[in-house]
Amino acid sequence: MLSAGLPPGAVPKLERPGPLRERVYEALLELMATRALRPGQHLVESELAGHLGVSRQPVREALQRLNTEGWVDLRPAQGAFVHEPTEDEADQLLSVRTLLEAEAARLAAANSDAAGIAALEELCAKGEQAVADDDVDLAVATNTAFHAKVMELAGNVVLSELAGQVDRRVRWYYTPVARQRGTQSWIEHRSLIAAIASRDEQRATEIMRAHTEHTRRTYHQRAEE
Repeated sequence: MLSAGLPPGAVPKLERPGPLRERVYEALLELMATRALRPGQHLVESELAGHLGVSRQPVREALQRLNTEGWVDLRPAQGAFVHEPTEDEADQLLSVRTLLEAEAARLAAANSDAAGIAALEELCAKGEQAVADDDVDLAVATNTAFHAKVMELAGNVVLSELAGQVDRRVRWYYTPVARQRGTQSWIEHRSLIAAIASRDEQRATEIMRAHTEHTRRTYHQRAEE
């Protein structure tokens, strides 16, 4: 395995058409959000370029942008490293997430229809199976899709845009605790679906707030352990 930490063939080569610089940025951001590139890991331009099938220039430009956005640390005479989030950073982000998601749950309870409920049920079943199969990557991806669906059912464009800005960072923090949250997380999702289906706005808000707070506490407990 190369020092970039990605097995050969794990990352597809990027297609040439389109803005290559943007596609390299998106690829690296996704690899960090899913922790395929781990916090603290050294990012070697030449190796990342080889994995992605591009020259070093778009990789260098992407790393500079990611540094500006707080995903990468550029250290003089050492190079680029995936940022290691502090407990305060995680707490602030997950607290904001709680506010956004709780409001989304309330609006979803007010606005959702049978098709929306069915979509949530399908995602919940998929997530439960991923947990049963101990497929952490699929569980995280399905968890993200579930919360995105709740946000969609809320029907508030501004709220959705704000949630989108923190989505990848939420996954960044959720991935290390996905296995610990496991079955309980999807039990909470089931309760949320029931509240949304019954159009109980207050109950949906309370369940979502408690659900996201459980994730926040689990993340901090992981660090303490």
